[in-house]
Amino acid sequence: MYAIVEYKGNQYKAEKDAVLQVSKISDAKEGDTVTIDTVLLVSDGDKVSVGTPYVKGAKVTVEVGNTFKDEKVLVLKYKSKKDYHRLIGHREEYTNVTVKDVVLA
Repeated sequence: MYAIVEYKGNQYKAEKDAVLQVSKISDAKEGDTVTIDTVLLVSDGDKVSVGTPYVKGAKVTVEVGNTFKDEKVLVLKYKSKKDYHRLIGHREEYTNVTVKDVVLA
C-alpha cells in the first residue's frame, strides 16, 4: 500500500518504512510522530482511491528524524559591461522522516 501526500507544498510517495526528505519541520523534535492528512491518492495494489482534492479518512503517520542542510547552491548574477558581479550561496534545510503507517478509513 502506498499513498501520495502533499506536505508543505510538495508531493511525496509514502510507503511503509520509506524514508523521505521533506522541507525542515521546525515545530517537531527528533523522534516525534506527525500525522499528515492531506492525502491525494491511496493505492493498495488493486484498488486506487483518488481524492477531490484529498481522500477523506486517509492519514499517513511519520516519525521525525534528523535535520540537515543540503549542498550549497551558488547563484551568480552578472551584467556585461556594467562591472556588476554578485555571488550568492544558499543551503536548504531538510528533515528526514520515516513513514510508519498508511491508513485508509
